[in-house]
Amino acid sequence: MAGRFAQRPTPATARGGHVVVPPGVPRPAPAPGRRRTWTPPGPLDLGLVLGPLRRGPGDPTFRATPDGSVWRTARTPTGPGTLRVALRAGTAAAEAWGPGAEWLLEQLPEMLGASDDPDAFRPRHRLLALACHRRPGLRLTRTGLVLESLIPSVLEQKVTTDEAYRAWRLLIRKFGEPAPGPAPERMWVIPAPRTWALIPSWEWHRAGVDDKRASTILRAVRVAARLEQSMTMEPAEAQARLEVVPGIGPWTSAETVQRSHGAADSVTVGDLHLPGIVGHALAGDRNADDAAMLSLLEPYAGQRHRAARLILLSGAVPPRRAPRMRRGDIGRL
Repeated sequence: MAGRFAQRPTPATARGGHVVVPPGVPRPAPAPGRRRTWTPPGPLDLGLVLGPLRRGPGDPTFRATPDGSVWRTARTPTGPGTLRVALRAGTAAAEAWGPGAEWLLEQLPEMLGASDDPDAFRPRHRLLALACHRRPGLRLTRTGLVLESLIPSVLEQKVTTDEAYRAWRLLIRKFGEPAPGPAPERMWVIPAPRTWALIPSWEWHRAGVDDKRASTILRAVRVAARLEQSMTMEPAEAQARLEVVPGIGPWTSAETVQRSHGAADSVTVGDLHLPGIVGHALAGDRNADDAAMLSLLEPYAGQRHRAARLILLSGAVPPRRAPRMRRGDIGRL
């Protein structure tokens, strides 16, 4: 695997890896982290590849900075870590901090789509061919982490994205831990499974999370180790394992493995909008249901999720006729 590591000394740190500076003393320059470079085999667009990991513009675990860098935090098998990635002349340059730094750098090629094969996709529709041409840097990420994609996917069940993003922000900031290293602004690491399990019922309520979704997350974190072991499985098998947990169905499992496993064929079924978008784009049928969507995507078997991503990126969305999903706020009940 191409790449190089350079370990640097780290100063004494406090909670979350932040340097403790007494009042009135100038803050020292951030300590350099461990580094690695990786050259992708083809075009790479960081925004397209890593964008699905971002849960809203205020996601405390994800930042995109004006210099083109992408920052993300993760709770890895070796502990919390912060990763910064930037493209330099076609090469991905990464730096990482915290106990999970080395794991994040080892995972860097997979996270940037090394195991993905864009050339396996053969567009059979003009819209998809055009989308491929316009988005040559699209590769499917594979994070190697299940829980960090599963929990926000559960939060997004049956609510508006704004509500789900708000709940994610509030819970991460209150129960997560500060990101190690010199992260931009204030970033946080997703809580450990035990921390999720100890969140009081009223805190879920304050975040706008109903009992059904909260209970699903609590059941999932109790078997977190078993769910993370699904990384050794094919995506379809991993989905089946996730769906053993009550409250996790095909929609949630697909949304999870698309990110954790880089699953090119895992279609999101049960979505309120996706069937109509796919139907409108490929057949002019904005009223398509899941069955019709799967039929239209059948020629792309093995790459159906990529086909759906390209359709969404094409902007070929039917004009809205139905009212938006009503926004709820259980915190005010």
